[in-house]
Amino acid sequence: MTLARQAVGAYGERRAAQHLAGTGLRIVARNWRCAQGEIDIIAWDGDVIVFCEVKTRRGSSYGAPAEAVVGSKARRLRQLAARWLVTTGTRPREVRFDVVSVLPQRRGAARIDHIQGAF
Repeated sequence: MTLARQAVGAYGERRAAQHLAGTGLRIVARNWRCAQGEIDIIAWDGDVIVFCEVKTRRGSSYGAPAEAVVGSKARRLRQLAARWLVTTGTRPREVRFDVVSVLPQRRGAARIDHIQGAF
């Protein structure tokens, strides 16, 4: 991955975390990693644990950022979430998987789309 792509991804994750916190979610982990992969953001929404996949694109010529979360990515995120729950001993009332798409704008704030219960 190029440095430019890493910078865009890091920007998107920062903006997504700010957005989620601004809507009342309590961020408990960012970029949680294990041997099988990474979860971008883990947060509590009341007594629901939320696993968030963040997708950032510089433009829309390849579609909306959230469209990049395909079936295989959703399956992997579910597996990673199960591993996080076991590793941390967390037993939430409910688990939710969200997607936050970030589309930086030439002027002004980035366009953020938060899809709750995306899969």
